Amino acid sequence: MNVEIYENVWDALADTEQEAANLKARSALLYEIRKAVHRWDVPQEEAAKRLGLTRPRTNDLLRGKLAKFSLDALVNIAASAHLDIEIRVKEAA
Repeated sequence: MNVEIYENVWDALADTEQEAANLKARSALLYEIRKAVHRWDVPQEEAAKRLGLTRPRTNDLLRGKLAKFSLDALVNIAASAHLDIEIRVKEAA
C-alpha cells in the first residue's frame, strides 16, 4: 500500500496544481468573509443586504459551501464586506 502525504487537504483533493491553488484561494476568502459576518452579529437577512446577496446565497456562504462560489464571486463579496484583499505570490516549494 502506498501512502501519500500532502501539505494540505486541497492538494489531496484536487486533480491538478491549478485546481488546488484555486481551492486554497477560495477557501481563504470564504473563511475571512464568514469571520467578518459573524463579527457583525446580525440576522442573516441583514447580512445578506450588506453583502448584496439573497438570504439563501448568504446561508450557503455561512455554511461554508465552497463549491457554490467562484473566486471572482468571493472577491466581490469580500469587497462588499469591506475587507481589503491582498494577493501574495511566491515560488512553490
